Amino acid sequence: MHISVFCSAADLDDCYTTPAREFAELIGKGGHTLVWGGSESGLMKVMADGVQAHGGRLVGISVEFLAAKARKNADEMVITKDLAERKAQLLARADAIVIMVGGTGTLDEATEILELKKHGMHSKPVVLLNAAGFYDGLKQQFQRMDAEGFLPLPLADLVFFAEDGVGAMAYLEESAGIQ
Repeated sequence: MHISVFCSAADLDDCYTTPAREFAELIGKGGHTLVWGGSESGLMKVMADGVQAHGGRLVGISVEFLAAKARKNADEMVITKDLAERKAQLLARADAIVIMVGGTGTLDEATEILELKKHGMHSKPVVLLNAAGFYDGLKQQFQRMDAEGFLPLPLADLVFFAEDGVGAMAYLEESAGIQ
């Protein structure tokens, strides 16, 4: 399975890096491919290191203005012209999407992926990995949108909230029919 992970390129606290390492190990040991922003810094590096250390493949999708920060030993590295093309490539190359902690870029990516799914532009499973309760507020907002009729499909059909990497991987494998 090709799993696109959207996450921060910032160096973060252990409460965020530990679940990332756990999830990266599951990707690698499962023989899956990480499709990610290609950066050699922050949580992106943590994910890539973990996947590679446990036998998984790496497909990086970077962007021209960040190409100098791209991981040199990825199995494949694609350099796009802009962020819009990068997001499109991350979605196109994915069988599933996981959104980890991040800043405005990650939030932008998450909302675009969910908006496209809402409109039937893809049907890939989407997981928000809620490490250390990072997405509690967003989850509450989505629940309100669902309850008040702002979503054309049930929230459970749009996104799955996982509290840890084990829960995220279990959901993805179930969605893919992997036992």
